[in-house]
Amino acid sequence: MFRNTSKRYGLVSILIHWLSALIVFGLFALGWWMLTLTYYDQWYRLGPWWHKSFGTCLLILTVLRVLWVMANPKPAALGNRIEVIGAKLGHALLYLLLFTVMISGYLISTADGSSISVFDLFSVPATLTDLPSQEDIAGEVHWYSALALVILAGGHGLAALKHHFINRDTTLVRMFGKTERK
Repeated sequence: MFRNTSKRYGLVSILIHWLSALIVFGLFALGWWMLTLTYYDQWYRLGPWWHKSFGTCLLILTVLRVLWVMANPKPAALGNRIEVIGAKLGHALLYLLLFTVMISGYLISTADGSSISVFDLFSVPATLTDLPSQEDIAGEVHWYSALALVILAGGHGLAALKHHFINRDTTLVRMFGKTERK
């Protein structure tokens, strides 16, 4: 039930998948909204605090996800050869973009030498602060990689719907813990 099988995803994989999706889209919406805040807005400091806290949680969750994927079998990919190759490349790109967004976010937040407070429970120290134009370059990388991540994640969702409605296979329902379509 908790672990994956050759036919379906286990509860841990399912929870990590959907929680990651929720956090990614939530952080994107929050980040975009933060761009509209002015210095005197009451959310000017609170918005980034939430963004950094959830971003750090996403980093921890993503590292755990990678470890979980390495320790668990995945159900076989469904579809033709091109779809299977596309799925593998798409998943690899999703992971690459996730880590790019999170590392660039860390570099933005710590460019001035400040640590990142995570819900005031603990802090992540600044370790790399001397790069030229660190905050500006990391900011550009963060924005464009986050945009690419959300677009690719949307395509990932559309591909799952294509499998469900056109291919009529179990690709989508497996991510809900099912092994067959109703």
